[in-house]
Amino acid sequence: MAENVFEFTDQNFESEVLQSGSPVLVDFWAEWCGPCKVIGPVVEDIANDYKDQVKVGKLNVDHNQQTAMKYGIRSIPSLLVFKDGSVYNQIVGSVPRERITKLLEEAL
Repeated sequence: MAENVFEFTDQNFESEVLQSGSPVLVDFWAEWCGPCKVIGPVVEDIANDYKDQVKVGKLNVDHNQQTAMKYGIRSIPSLLVFKDGSVYNQIVGSVPRERITKLLEEAL
């Protein structure tokens, strides 16, 4: 994973995402998912560009099914923006970078 991209798990999700003092972008993904591979570099670029404002990370749905089920993840990639411990907004599918950054700007 890129330098500014966190790895979220069932075990650290509450402390790293829900208790974060800044907005968090979570990329729900899996290794076998083609569209996830397409959007992965976009998420990494966003993590670098927003490193001082937003925490960005990935959660592998195959290895962390509890969290994926809790948030109703049925299609991947799913990008959820968390703010103040709750889902602020979400995007499903591989989308242009501008759509993701627009959601982040709204959360800031």
